[in-house]
Amino acid sequence: MTDTLWLEVDGLTVQVLTGIYSEETHLPQPLRISVRARLAMADHYEPTTPLSRSKNYMHLKFAATEGIPKDVHFVLIESVADHIIDTLFLQDEKVEEVEVKIVKLAIAEEGEEIGITMRRSRLGVRK
Repeated sequence: MTDTLWLEVDGLTVQVLTGIYSEETHLPQPLRISVRARLAMADHYEPTTPLSRSKNYMHLKFAATEGIPKDVHFVLIESVADHIIDTLFLQDEKVEEVEVKIVKLAIAEEGEEIGITMRRSRLGVRK
């Protein structure tokens, strides 16, 4: 098994303009967003290893919150996930793969989680 390092931010609630139905298209709706980023790993992490050998968790949070434009309507939540992934790939070459899970909170009736999970590797990034 290959050594891997995943940074994670889980369960962010973010208001996003998204949806295809008329009742969804004029107001932001709450999405629960979780982001995982697989990084190129150092050979070993000592107590004095600097942050530059990893990544600041807040960059993941920013990509899923403030990094999403407030004035853009995303028809599909897949496009929200792609936006987050693109943001993280552009930020840092150490990011090798990103997984984004989005749950549409407004359509849940009994606590179920309805949404998507998208995973892209840097090798699969569109040019």
